[in-house]
Amino acid sequence: MGWPLAVSAGMMEKSPRALVAALGALAAGHLLAMLVMIAPFSLLITLVYWQRQIRIGASVLVMSFGVFRLFDRRHPRAMARIKPSQLGLWSFAAATAHGAGLMLAPIYLGLCAAEGLDRGDAAASTLISANIGMAVLVSIVHSGAMIAAGGLSAWLVYRYLGLKFVSRSWFNLDVTWAVTLVLVGALSLALCVADSH
Repeated sequence: MGWPLAVSAGMMEKSPRALVAALGALAAGHLLAMLVMIAPFSLLITLVYWQRQIRIGASVLVMSFGVFRLFDRRHPRAMARIKPSQLGLWSFAAATAHGAGLMLAPIYLGLCAAEGLDRGDAAASTLISANIGMAVLVSIVHSGAMIAAGGLSAWLVYRYLGLKFVSRSWFNLDVTWAVTLVLVGALSLALCVADSH
C-alpha cells in the first residue's frame, strides 16, 4: 500500500529517481518489519508451551482491533502526507501494524502443509533447528514480491495513468479490512476452543 507514496515522491521531485528511491525506502522498512516479527520465532521454543493462551489472546486482540476499526474509521492525519525521507519508517510502522511479519510465521514454521493441521511438535522442531538465515530469506522473498507489485503500480501511475486515475478508481478497504480482522479472529478463537475439547 506504500506505492502511492512513491508516486507522490516522484511527482514532488519531478524525477523517476525519486520514485525509485522511495520504493527503496519502502522496501527497507517492510523488510525490517518482516525481520522484527519473524526473527524471534527462530529463537523461541516456549511458543509451543503457551500455544493455547497465545492463540486465545491473539484472537481476542485481532477481533477487538477489527471492531475498533469498524467504529473509528478515521485515518491518522500524520499518515496522510509522508516526506520521502521518512518512507522507511512509515513502511516499517505500516507493515508491523498490519501484521505482515506475523502472516509469514506459519510459512517460516512449516505449518502450511496440507497434511496434519495440528503440528505443534513439528513447529517446535522447526524452531529448534531453524536458524536466523531462514527468517532473513523468507523476509527478503516477501519484501521483494511486495516491492515488485507495488513498484509496478507506482510506476504505471507515475508514468502513464496520473493522479486522476487514482482518485477516480481508488476505493477504501478500511471496512473490508476491519470485518476481515473480526472474522479471522473469531475463526481462530473457535478453532482454538474446538482443539481444546
